[in-house]
Amino acid sequence: MMNSKELRELDDAKLAEKLVETRQELFGKRFKHATAQLENTTELTGAKKTIARILTIQRERQGA
Repeated sequence: MMNSKELRELDDAKLAEKLVETRQELFGKRFKHATAQLENTTELTGAKKTIARILTIQRERQGA
């Protein structure tokens, strides 16, 4: 999980890459959760929050 300060330091291309990567991670975690293989369910929340942070930063940059 990356915090917003670290995400803001990334350029637009790396940020888009990180978004795709995090969405893939979330998909995998959801699959593991559905099959009862995920031990730490807070990883789902962390991935969702990271996606939200990335999308927020992207929208801020579009508006600027």
